[in-house]
Amino acid sequence: MSITTKTGDKGLTGLFTGDRVAKYSPIMEANGNIDELDSFLGEAKHHVPGEMSEVLEKIQVQLYDLMAELASKGKYAKVGDEEVKWLEELIHKYEEEIQLRAFVLPGSTPASAKLDVCRAVARRTERAVARLVLEYGFGHNALIYLNRLSDLLFVMARAIEKREGKLKEVK
Repeated sequence: MSITTKTGDKGLTGLFTGDRVAKYSPIMEANGNIDELDSFLGEAKHHVPGEMSEVLEKIQVQLYDLMAELASKGKYAKVGDEEVKWLEELIHKYEEEIQLRAFVLPGSTPASAKLDVCRAVARRTERAVARLVLEYGFGHNALIYLNRLSDLLFVMARAIEKREGKLKEVK
């Protein structure tokens, strides 16, 4: 099967449901944001410590499941409580390590800067998915997951900075 199908040449694309939607539809906007986040995570994993690289790769796999949830209008929902709990456990682990007491300047190291870009894209993605939840009634699991993911990316970036003695708090 060729990657070029020409089925999108008129501005429409297919969903898992069989429906065709405009490439600018809220579903495709959200999935496009997830795809962009996945790409940035793919870049970031080459700049972070080994244990974080493994975490990012697992997240990349889970993002495919989130895209499937949105492309199926919520009928396929593989990411849920277990995955959110895993993210929360990682957040708490890194929070204990960094012990933040103030706002911080993002991007104090090349690796943390990569994670901060990922975090910002995750937040934009979360806003796009929030629209699906509030206006169309699906994507709730994806919304919760993305909310926790952006928190995790933030604390991972701060952990890198703390380890390298470059955490810059704003007081």
